[in-house]
Amino acid sequence: MKTEREESTDAVNEEGAAKRQKLLDPSSPQLAFENPLLPLASYDDDEEEEDDKRDGGGRVVNDGRRGERNGRSYQEEEMDDDDEDDEESKVGQGKRNRSIEVRRDCPYLDTVNRQVLDFDFEKFCSVSLSNLNVYACLVCGKYFQGRGQKSHAYTHSLEAGHHVYINLRTEKVYCLPDGYEVIDPSLDDIRHVLNPRFSREQVLQIDQNRQWSRTLDGSDYLPGMVGLNNIKETDFVNVTIQSLMRVTPLRNFFLIPENYAHCKSQLVLRFGELFRKIWHARNFKGQVSPHEFLQAVMKASKKRFRIGAQSDPVEFMSWLLNTLHRDLKSPKRGSSIIHQCFQGELEVVKEIHGKTIGEKRENENGDGGNKRDNEAMETSKMPFLMLGLDLPPPPLFKDIMEKNIIPQVPLFNILKKFDGETVTEVVRPRTARMRYRVTKLPRYIILHMRRFTKNNFFVEKNPTLVNFPVKNLELKDYIPLPVRNENEKLRSKYDLIANIVHDGKPGEGSYRVFVQRKSEELWYEMQDLHVSETLPQMVALSETYMQIYEQQQ
Repeated sequence: MKTEREESTDAVNEEGAAKRQKLLDPSSPQLAFENPLLPLASYDDDEEEEDDKRDGGGRVVNDGRRGERNGRSYQEEEMDDDDEDDEESKVGQGKRNRSIEVRRDCPYLDTVNRQVLDFDFEKFCSVSLSNLNVYACLVCGKYFQGRGQKSHAYTHSLEAGHHVYINLRTEKVYCLPDGYEVIDPSLDDIRHVLNPRFSREQVLQIDQNRQWSRTLDGSDYLPGMVGLNNIKETDFVNVTIQSLMRVTPLRNFFLIPENYAHCKSQLVLRFGELFRKIWHARNFKGQVSPHEFLQAVMKASKKRFRIGAQSDPVEFMSWLLNTLHRDLKSPKRGSSIIHQCFQGELEVVKEIHGKTIGEKRENENGDGGNKRDNEAMETSKMPFLMLGLDLPPPPLFKDIMEKNIIPQVPLFNILKKFDGETVTEVVRPRTARMRYRVTKLPRYIILHMRRFTKNNFFVEKNPTLVNFPVKNLELKDYIPLPVRNENEKLRSKYDLIANIVHDGKPGEGSYRVFVQRKSEELWYEMQDLHVSETLPQMVALSETYMQIYEQQQ
């Protein structure tokens, strides 16, 4: 018989053996509490979820290694027999296996406040200013990083009592601090605002849509005719974006992200994202803020165009089209959607007069040289994305009423610059006489009037009004066009689709744009957030600065 002391010793040994067996048994669940020996929680907690497999009941199944009980999620780790060294070596290893509970019923969904959600701004954590693994609080609209127990989103959920968060990259919704994923179709409208989507059928039918959309506050707006927020003197960007929205092939290309999925340029990605937001029919508000696009512009242009500094929309349009073409063109094809829409071709004849003394001596010492040593002819062909038109100088003197007369000039008069006969004098890089002739017409032609001239002291603005047709601009009557094959039809008629106007003094003032809505052939005047319908006759009664014409098919 055993003594009382021996029986108690055996009981203790059996209890210790049972505990060791429980640790060694891989099937025993272990609560997913954070081990204090492990490093701080990683913010990158979404990659491991992609491999999870869900069964029909909404639970997570991962090769039998993860289990659930009583609605709680568990974590399993393999341990070697009483080998503490192996356990310590696992501390510094990568991410641990985690299972995420999926629930269709969340008691906090009624706290989601769509009025405060704004996904137009940069996706940065409001505490750490990091753009990695950022979540948006669907109750207050703020951005926080991560969702682990030491993350800012987790802390915010405990401090403020806000429990519903969406991952801005994966679009998954989670409830914190419980940590389960929420699957509910009522959240789909938030996902569509975060990342608008268009099918190819919707893109093809977008010009036939005449239906108005309604925002959360009850106001109506037209998809594609929404105002853009002027962050600070960024109206030159807004009018350029609104003009390019009317170019149908360009718009259709950027509405489908698969078309430029190969491109890694942030400028291209933000440009396409802005297009999708403007044409989206389920927005929460009737305007869009181009903040992320402006940040991409500042970075790509090395702050040549930046927030808070007024710039020229002609310079911005030229830079934007060339940069987009460079980023979009593939090694196999040198062309891009930009060149397919806007690129034409000019024949340039340059007459150089009055050679320098050194050049004349070289001709005298040569084999006879050119008899007309004061003149040299050079003919070349060059592509163009836009054509610059010279305005006649304004009158210097006032009339009898002591007022300056604002002259008017027809568009056809200033288009004669490209008839191949009119001579244009240029001074830089050296004095020459130039003649231009259009040899290839683009599908969309961009014209800009050179209103601003810069001298040594200040910038002057030419107030001359240009009279132009809104429809049926026939180019072949005014400039000689290339001869086509007999089977190929010559398309030289153009319709105006966008007209950018400058108001105010040079170097100051503001820009606005007139654009056409194709579904109803109505004209709208747009200046930042203000969008109003206008008459076609009002389009031509302003100091036009840049125009986009569409070729009639």
